[in-house]
Amino acid sequence: MSERDPDADLIAGVAREEPSAVRQLVARKLPRLLALAVRMLGDRMEAEDVAQEAFMRIWKQAPHWREGEARFDTWLHRVAMNLCYDRLRSRRETPDDALDDAAPDEAQAAPSGPEATLEARQHGARVRQALAALPVRQREALVLTYYQELSNAETAGLMGITVDALESLLVRARRNVRAQLTQADAHAQTKRTCKDRS
Repeated sequence: MSERDPDADLIAGVAREEPSAVRQLVARKLPRLLALAVRMLGDRMEAEDVAQEAFMRIWKQAPHWREGEARFDTWLHRVAMNLCYDRLRSRRETPDDALDDAAPDEAQAAPSGPEATLEARQHGARVRQALAALPVRQREALVLTYYQELSNAETAGLMGITVDALESLLVRARRNVRAQLTQADAHAQTKRTCKDRS
């Protein structure tokens, strides 16, 4: 590893059970960890459970952490993804709630006025449904790349695939999201037209 892991000193402090290091690590990692789990599971309470379990693993592993074997962030993302997969397997369903309101490749302006706010909420619901309907691997690729802002190389490494395979997954995922949004928008337009005629 050519550059030093930015979390190395923090993990060393956690290993020494320094309260300030623990607080700083939680403040630094919890928001992204929760966001990842919510987007994968679609359930805030389950996401909090995943985050709690991930932090328990951090506390256990910190004394044994060896800088240079893997970046701490990479390890933490893999732990969180594995915990999410365990939960998805145990309930044998796909998430359909609490995913982020913005989709990749979807520019979304800030709503102004009640109608725009309602439209933005409806669009957000359609995006959540489209993301939730994706196969898990496609959703994972989108979440890690777009929402967690990992590079293609980092995402591919976490997923255990090549960058080419990741890019193929992303193309299919974006195409599927767009197709579902187009279908949902057409359905919403049909409902509005019928309502206007009545």
